[in-house]
Amino acid sequence: MRALFVRLHRWFGLTAAVFLFVVGATGAVISWDHELDAWLNPQLFEARSAGSPLPVAELVRRAEAADPRAWVRYHALAVEPEHTFLVYMEPRVDPSTGQPHALDYNQVALDPVTGQVQARRFWGAISLSRENLLPFLYKLHYSMHLPERGGIEWGVWLMGLIAVAWVLDTLIALWISFPQPSQWRRSFTFRWSAGGHRRVFDLHRSGGVWLFALVLMLAVTSVAMNLNTQVMRPVVSWFSTLTPSPFASRTPLAPAQAPEPRVDRWTVVAQAQAEAWRRGWSDPPGAVFLAKDYGVWGVGFFQPGLDHGDGGLGNPWLYYDSQTGAPVGADIPGTGTAGDIFLQSMFPLHSGRILGLSGRLLISLMGLAIATLSVTGVLIWARKQRGRGQGARTRNTVPLASRPRVAQNEPLPRPRRTP
Repeated sequence: MRALFVRLHRWFGLTAAVFLFVVGATGAVISWDHELDAWLNPQLFEARSAGSPLPVAELVRRAEAADPRAWVRYHALAVEPEHTFLVYMEPRVDPSTGQPHALDYNQVALDPVTGQVQARRFWGAISLSRENLLPFLYKLHYSMHLPERGGIEWGVWLMGLIAVAWVLDTLIALWISFPQPSQWRRSFTFRWSAGGHRRVFDLHRSGGVWLFALVLMLAVTSVAMNLNTQVMRPVVSWFSTLTPSPFASRTPLAPAQAPEPRVDRWTVVAQAQAEAWRRGWSDPPGAVFLAKDYGVWGVGFFQPGLDHGDGGLGNPWLYYDSQTGAPVGADIPGTGTAGDIFLQSMFPLHSGRILGLSGRLLISLMGLAIATLSVTGVLIWARKQRGRGQGARTRNTVPLASRPRVAQNEPLPRPRRTP
């Protein structure tokens, strides 16, 4: 059984090494994506004009008026002081073709005082330019930028399936790290003074043992990030009842087939605000989005600038049907069944935001650790391959006459004892 597990661990490690290295390296960076993005691209985040900002409704109107081919699908409901008003755009359907317009951008930054477009970019473009670097790394982290074909996000599926295998391999790796009870102490030891292969081996084996719980957590949450409705929710539902989700219970439509909302965003925001008052929430409506393909409006509640949900399980959201305005669900951190709370914890755990700044720092370091485990695993395999190759060459180059001949039942020669 151990030999089989060792082979499985080796095969998975060699197959997924590049993917896990990229995931670890990019994860170490995107833990700080908002801060780094703002530093690299002040034109997208820092307002140029001083003064009182325009009302949010007017800013949304101007964003859509600047290009009739697009509409705003996500925006904040308040303007942060000295910040741009950043909105996410989606193409409208071209009546002449029945397909969405081709846009070269999906994110727009407006000067909140003048309402003028200050900057645009296509979030997630395959580009290493200054304005696209952080979104590029973010999307690379979870999809490898593999394109969508036939309505299937192949990159998301690929990385999700690798995450499923990663969960199983993490358990296998722990099992094979403790071959015998008498040697368990070695599995926790780093032989720093040994150098060379022994140091590489200890970094891989002992490093994996010490970080086992965190690596397993990242592997499980990776499954939840990429294959939530396909894998994670069905698995969790075996152990706990789950509250129906408007996104898990609806089949998304193609962009050209999704109908325009009959209920406008401001009606939904007012309705959500009334519900929040009824529930006794103190935070104001912080943002609104439309998932047109699902026919769902979403309204989140948080203070301006806290849309990332640092600390705890994140921000509460209320959801409404875009055609009728009827409530279709809610995501309220810390409430619901045990399964609901487990799923709510997936992104906060994966990003480290559940612990705020310290959690993000820990996840950044874990990204580097996962990249290191991937590299050391390949180095260990490569050394073994070189050893096998040298052994084969030695056997083939030694003359037959000089090799020791041992009959079938002849005992092996024993070394003489010196006095």
